[in-house]
Amino acid sequence: MIEASLLVVGAGAIGGVTAAKMTGAVQRVAVLDANEEHVERMRGPGLLLDELGEERHVQVEAHADPVELDEGFDFALLTLKAPHLEAALIPLRDCGVAKAFVSLGNGLVQDSIARLVGDKNLIVGTVEWGATNLGPGHLAQTTRAPFVIGEVDGKVRDRTRLLASILETVAEVRVTDNIRGQVWSKLLVNSTFSGLGVVSGLLYREIVEDPAGRDAAYALWREGYDVGQAEELDLPDVLGVPAEALVVRGTEDRQSADAALEVVMGQVGATKASMLQDLERGAKTEVDVINGAVVERGQGHGVPTPVNERVVELVHAMEKGERRPHPEVFQELHTLLD
Repeated sequence: MIEASLLVVGAGAIGGVTAAKMTGAVQRVAVLDANEEHVERMRGPGLLLDELGEERHVQVEAHADPVELDEGFDFALLTLKAPHLEAALIPLRDCGVAKAFVSLGNGLVQDSIARLVGDKNLIVGTVEWGATNLGPGHLAQTTRAPFVIGEVDGKVRDRTRLLASILETVAEVRVTDNIRGQVWSKLLVNSTFSGLGVVSGLLYREIVEDPAGRDAAYALWREGYDVGQAEELDLPDVLGVPAEALVVRGTEDRQSADAALEVVMGQVGATKASMLQDLERGAKTEVDVINGAVVERGQGHGVPTPVNERVVELVHAMEKGERRPHPEVFQELHTLLD
């Protein structure tokens, strides 16, 4: 039993699976989630957790109202969607609920969180494994891969090691001194595969099985990689391959990129895009901090990002009900390729 206390803020797919898997291995694990039905089911009979096909119920300490929480958690893990972060975080910060906050969300949200809690109170992480929200009280882990965590200033502290030991009850953990680069490498995954997953309605592996989908994936990855280079980031390996391995600029790059893509799909091919899950629930997606972040940073450096721009437009149209996810969008995106 690890002597630590941890609050998971947002018990959706990633947050709920994380809380369930560390319950019983960490001294205290609690979750805060606005969905009261979800909270009640986590309390009893327990969260139904499908872990790579094996199901079990896990009773989790769960709360729907932050006033129910006491102070003094060692960490607050932020797994909320970007549109809800600020509203949820400010009262938790003001009441001193945790010694440190851990950003585990998608997209470029870390600077916004740091402005609210301060760089010294923030640890940043990425989640490379996938999960699906199947409804109140029912979550599934669909792929197996690591967490990557790091301090904003790149140093490794006692709290970093403690957090790593806690997260290791859920999945492999890697500690990095280059978390900014790691976040961008993960952004490449999300902007490419979650971006295409939400507009097509397909799983990651189904995207790349479609020739036009694979072409669009390479185009999105190249745009994001070029913006990352313009940001002067050192982009580490992600999902078992170097970030540059999926950059295709000509036919001579295609064979090696296809081989690297097979490695990536071996890890996350079964993933259903988190943005697609949001869209299906009628919730606002995170496209503005994922594909939109690539576009915004690209504009600042004069790096063209037409495919990312179109994905943002398509997702917003789908949020309004003007379009529906369908693989036919691959042909539409194909007209933007060089």
